[in-house]
Amino acid sequence: MFARIVLPLASLLVFSAAAFAGGWDTGPFDNDDALDWVWELTESDDLSVIDAALDGVLASRGYIEAPTASMAVAAAEVLAALAGSPADGLPDEVSSWVDAHDLEVNANMTAKARKVIELVMDDESSELAQLWGDAPPLASAWRASLENLAERLE
Repeated sequence: MFARIVLPLASLLVFSAAAFAGGWDTGPFDNDDALDWVWELTESDDLSVIDAALDGVLASRGYIEAPTASMAVAAAEVLAALAGSPADGLPDEVSSWVDAHDLEVNANMTAKARKVIELVMDDESSELAQLWGDAPPLASAWRASLENLAERLE
């Protein structure tokens, strides 16, 4: 009985971990690249770090690497928080940064962030989408989190 329950669960965890090394859950800050980017954010006093992360995806020609996509998703999440629609469970460093910076987020920036999210979710051109596609049980939760983010950026 133990083997019938535990072994399939263990193989799912190993499969999921192999699909996205450096990530531990489906949230925008649940990976090493996003948390490394948060350090950059905390060292800034304006939107330039956010803008640069979003531009990284837009500048990718034909294929978006997973680290670039992960940082851009985190940047879009910070924009949503600055615009008054934060996600539940933001890292403390992000919440503190947002609270300390009264920065205006304009419609052009939120439109850019929504475009970036659309590109990151594209299975053909996004390594991150492809990695999540290799972990079907988690892929739908990852996509739902990005769809929720896009809605909060409306």
